[in-house]
Amino acid sequence: MTKYLMLGIAALAVSAGMASAQDLKFKPGEESNRFDWSSYDQFAKDNDLSGQTLTITGPWTGDDKKLFESVLAYFEKATGAKVNYSGSESFENDIVIAAKGGTPPNIAVFPQPGLAADMARQGYLTPMPEGTGAWIKDNYSAGQSWEDLSTYKGKDGKDHTYTFPFKADLKSLVWYVPENFKEAGYKVPQTMEELKALTEQIVKDGGTPWCIGLGSGAATGWPATDWVEDFMLRTQSPQDYDDWVTNKLKFNDPKVVAAIKDYGWFATNPKFVEGGPQAVATTDFRDSPKGLFDFPPKCYMHKQASFIPTFFPEGTKVGTDVNFFYFPAYASKDLGKPVLGAGTMFGITKDSKAAETFIKFLETPIASEVWMAQSGFLTPNKNANPAAFANDTQRHMNKILLDATTFRFDGSDQMPGEIGTDAFWKAMVAYTTGDETAQQAADAVQKRWDSIEK
Repeated sequence: MTKYLMLGIAALAVSAGMASAQDLKFKPGEESNRFDWSSYDQFAKDNDLSGQTLTITGPWTGDDKKLFESVLAYFEKATGAKVNYSGSESFENDIVIAAKGGTPPNIAVFPQPGLAADMARQGYLTPMPEGTGAWIKDNYSAGQSWEDLSTYKGKDGKDHTYTFPFKADLKSLVWYVPENFKEAGYKVPQTMEELKALTEQIVKDGGTPWCIGLGSGAATGWPATDWVEDFMLRTQSPQDYDDWVTNKLKFNDPKVVAAIKDYGWFATNPKFVEGGPQAVATTDFRDSPKGLFDFPPKCYMHKQASFIPTFFPEGTKVGTDVNFFYFPAYASKDLGKPVLGAGTMFGITKDSKAAETFIKFLETPIASEVWMAQSGFLTPNKNANPAAFANDTQRHMNKILLDATTFRFDGSDQMPGEIGTDAFWKAMVAYTTGDETAQQAADAVQKRWDSIEK
């Protein structure tokens, strides 16, 4: 779920914060092997917004707010504009209230495309500057995916590019301890067939392949939805995935049931998971990776998104003590390298020259590189220099993103709340514990979906 990718963000920041041009994190012209200062210089030469003010509202608070403001400082310095950013953990509600009340900011930062699509349809978003969609398609890895994610129907009923994607997160990751793999003689699998073979081999060798935890208080079950979404992308076409998210492809369709069973192959076999299926359903997702670090290891692999190191034992070094690999695709399916994730989308909620110029600024490599050089930023922008990343871990994650042939957002986050954040979660728990078959779980979700569409 998107909100769990934001764990670790500090408390609510309700007051507007202004990035100051004198607080540039990296001095223009220096470390030219990491930063594309030529893009910055050209942008500054082409754009003068002296005396103008730009207002931006988004979900970033705490440390992420400071990181975003460090990027804004370069826009201010280049253009002479003043930027006010306000971050809120209740952004989704706040932006709707502001738009309906006629007091929106110039730009809103959406943590998922669903809300942006709703606001575009209601006439609260202005289409991106002309050519933005084509730029995304040409300059982003899996560009067609990103352009599709940014294109919605407006109040006029026609498709337009309404958002600009900026900052991505990865979910298609498997975490492991390199030393454990080395001692056992295991190699990182390159295909889903190899991953399943490794799972079986670990059992033959007397070990337990996986640690999985679905526990999350009232949100228990959401980690299983990520597994199913990843398998939908690895067994069906991107169009099928999109149709599933909107219920054009029914939840109890054989294609979806098959994806649920693929998850079950790993999670419901008592030999494959630490503690067995019952433990999977009750173990808190924050505690579930701990078995990787026991001696001897209680498990060898853990599938979870890029935020999970927050819950590793204190002092754990990613890249040394623990590492990750891409949750692989089936070689036999010929569906490329799909990646499941999340990200933020910039939309214009109150048009102005400064707003449109800021969107063009986001296209420059330097806008990404400044954040890349600090922490917590991934980008599909092929023009951004990988050397800018602060460490090899971020660089490795970003390569997975760049290698993707298809990118899709978390499906449950785009479904109606009663489905994606309730029925889907509960069905996955019932299936994992054996209380329901895959077909029964899928039927239950579809029945709920049918009831809310009446």
